[in-house]
Amino acid sequence: MHVIWGGVAVLMVCLLVSVLLIGCAGKPEKSYLMDGRQLQWDDMNRDQRKRHMRQEVVPLAQAIFQSWRPERFSTVSCFLCHGEGAGIDDFHMPTEHLPRLSGELFLSSEFRNHPDTTRLKLDRLVPGMAEILGKRQFSLITRRGFGCYSCHVGPAGPQFGN
Repeated sequence: MHVIWGGVAVLMVCLLVSVLLIGCAGKPEKSYLMDGRQLQWDDMNRDQRKRHMRQEVVPLAQAIFQSWRPERFSTVSCFLCHGEGAGIDDFHMPTEHLPRLSGELFLSSEFRNHPDTTRLKLDRLVPGMAEILGKRQFSLITRRGFGCYSCHVGPAGPQFGN
């Protein structure tokens, strides 16, 4: 009898993991009206990207971080994510300015050491940024898309083609 229940439990776990992984694929890339043309992020020039960041990304980041810690994030600017690079017009991501991630599966170290921050970023920041940049969310299956390593480097540097 234990063998049957064990098999059912394994089957249920596999089914649950499959559903979760398939759901991580995200929405298709979308375009934005820029200078009278519909453009995806990858098609925007530097000035268009900077304008999109100023008008869309910074306000979203500010709303998310202020809802979490209003006193710490009373003002949000490009420097929050890009660090000193923003001052010299270097917006390359991922960046060493942000904390280096552990590279552990399912961010177990990050959840152990900073559960509130990790949950906020996974639940609100990553999906919001992916949507506003018109990117698909990171998928564990394809190992592509916008996710934590789009902004943070891993233990040995950039990961997953970022």
